[in-house]
Amino acid sequence: MDTKKTTATEGFEEKSNKKELALGKKNYLFIAISFILIVIGFVLMIGEGSTEEMYNPDIFSTRRIVIAPTITFIGFVCMIFAILIKPKQ
Repeated sequence: MDTKKTTATEGFEEKSNKKELALGKKNYLFIAISFILIVIGFVLMIGEGSTEEMYNPDIFSTRRIVIAPTITFIGFVCMIFAILIKPKQ
């Protein structure tokens, strides 16, 4: 008896044994960059708030109202792009 397998079966077994990730290396790089942008945006929003005893005009600064949310939004958009980009095979 010949115990040699056919080439079609061998190819199938090789593919099934090889673990493939859903995303490629480029995707994970973009996800990491996006995550860093999101964290930077949230860190820029940090600051003291106003209390009943003291008014803090810094809560209306350009950094906290315009720049930080913009960076955070760009990070979220890049995250969507990083997930949807098709990895090279």
